[in-house]
Amino acid sequence: METIEKDLIIQEFPLFSDLSPRERNLIKKHSVLLSFKKGDIIYNKGDAPSGFYCLASGRVVIYVQDAQKNKNILEYLHRGKYFGIISLLTGEPHSVTAQATNDCVILAVNKEDFDLVINKIPRLAIDLSRTLSRRLRHKDAHQKSIFESTVISVFSSYSQAGKTIYALNLALSLKNETRKSTIILDILSTDKKHSLPRRLELAEDRVFDLCRSVSDQKLAKDYILKSNFGVDILCFYYSPEDSLCVRRLLGVLSELVNEYHFIILDLPSILDKNIFSILNQSDFIHLLSGPGGDELRKTGALTQELKKEFNFQEEKIKIIINEYKLAEIMPVEQAQILGSKIFATLPKIESGMPDRLVLDNPESEYAKAIRRISRYVGESMVGLVLGVGVGYGFCHVGVLKVIEEEKIPIDIIVGSSMGALIASLWATGKSSSEILEIAKDFKEPKHIWGLVDLTFPHLGFIKGNKLYKFLNRHLGGKTFYDTRLPLKIIASDVKRKEPRVLDKGLLVDAIMASCAMPGVFAPFKFKEELLFDGGVINPLPTEPLFKMGVKKIIAVNVTPSRQDVLSQYEKIKENLKSDISDVIKKRAWFDLGRYFRDMFKTNILDIIFSSVEILQSDVAQREGLLADIVLHPDTSGLYWLELHKAAEFAKRGEIEARKNLDRIKQLVNE
Repeated sequence: METIEKDLIIQEFPLFSDLSPRERNLIKKHSVLLSFKKGDIIYNKGDAPSGFYCLASGRVVIYVQDAQKNKNILEYLHRGKYFGIISLLTGEPHSVTAQATNDCVILAVNKEDFDLVINKIPRLAIDLSRTLSRRLRHKDAHQKSIFESTVISVFSSYSQAGKTIYALNLALSLKNETRKSTIILDILSTDKKHSLPRRLELAEDRVFDLCRSVSDQKLAKDYILKSNFGVDILCFYYSPEDSLCVRRLLGVLSELVNEYHFIILDLPSILDKNIFSILNQSDFIHLLSGPGGDELRKTGALTQELKKEFNFQEEKIKIIINEYKLAEIMPVEQAQILGSKIFATLPKIESGMPDRLVLDNPESEYAKAIRRISRYVGESMVGLVLGVGVGYGFCHVGVLKVIEEEKIPIDIIVGSSMGALIASLWATGKSSSEILEIAKDFKEPKHIWGLVDLTFPHLGFIKGNKLYKFLNRHLGGKTFYDTRLPLKIIASDVKRKEPRVLDKGLLVDAIMASCAMPGVFAPFKFKEELLFDGGVINPLPTEPLFKMGVKKIIAVNVTPSRQDVLSQYEKIKENLKSDISDVIKKRAWFDLGRYFRDMFKTNILDIIFSSVEILQSDVAQREGLLADIVLHPDTSGLYWLELHKAAEFAKRGEIEARKNLDRIKQLVNE
């Protein structure tokens, strides 16, 4: 069992996910799985370098203690994080204490094996060095007050791109969502006027002039302004002709990374090597662009220049479209013009709106978009996974009802098969109650057969045309770009025998592919590929979220247990034998023909579905290991084809969600 778990952890751990099978096997060979109970010390401050630790499940707190033994908590680490790296790479004793806050499973590589692994996998050393630079940017006698800092540069190839409003709201949202220290560095040329102090309701307007000769960059701290909104600000004057300005700014940065978790640089829209030098010191560059063709082309050219001329890594550059005017170009075309993926889109800010939208107008679409970005940056995204289940899938609706009523933040949603349909309806703005209204189309058992259009069973018994029309009636021509939060739909590739994550194009097409149960529905042709039921490979698709770096995952597994499925399966077979025997004994040959037609509608589908369900039950349990919370509603007494009992299924889902509500709230608020 440990080997299976280790394989899964290594394969899905973000740091290792891009490694080759040979490289992952090397890590497997030189690692062990360790279990820690709540309160266990993993290592103490001052201990010799012990190992490289990858957190597979649970939570770990990182802290230091003062002379009076008072704890100064630096960070809470969650699944997917690694630690112990500074001591291993520097050879110095641990500078912090690591303690399990609940039961944890950790993949550990000891010091000797770590050196071997790094030598054998050089690109892993490069990735780890980036983390080292964030956690130890400027080693000095300064008392450690944070575990890891993140520097984000907000930039554009032209002025009037909405940089400053974006930087302001991103900083405010990061503070609110993560409760971590945040500062904005407002950098302008000497002929400009700083507006951020006013927008943060600060009476003072102190500006640190980088153009003057300053020997001690620590003096810049005297210019920090502290707002009542929890975000600090430091204003600078900058001259593009003075190369010393950059060196002085970097000196200031080296001081600030010891004290702030997030440093937002609002940079002037000046394309020169000095600005590029500042950009190169950032962990991420948020590159803003308008939605017009000329703006997109300029942004695309800048992106290519950053990558080719200055060796910027693609994942470091996040392109954000600011729809300050009506977008006449579709998102797919925008990405083509840019030559890069669009990270996020900011909806237009209506006239008369306040500057601090995330605080003063939190329900605006702009504020919601900023919150999703800040939760991504702050690694506090909450992902919701909806598994397969036909009628059982209506349990998801009850879970969504609790999420709505309790205002649980969901940043991204993923679904397979029936879970994909429910996820799509919810992501496009339909509430849980509206989804139940749609389910009333199946108010009687016989109404499900209105979706069945039989065909010669070459690739499947059901063509799917009627189902397509049903979906089209409720989702129309909506695409993935029309969703109010990111949505991923899982299908299976017929030829490659691997999962496909669908996040572009028409929602109806993606759902049809994800719902095409093998042997029942004909595979769905999606572009040039034949796709079928996503639940065959990923019945509880936690893996895509884990690979995306989503650290908080709530999964809803509505598949009955293996024992329940096997029991139902045997009952179906016995009923089938008994029914056929009775018809033959009566020699009712006409009735036998009618019986076989009815039998197809129930027993054959039952047998196919139950066979698939047996396999899915085990796979879903394994996939649940990647989730923080797995909700498993009790569906006893209910039947997978009873779509007319949607309300009862939903009630079961609601009961399960409320039973686990405290755990859910604890997870999202950590």
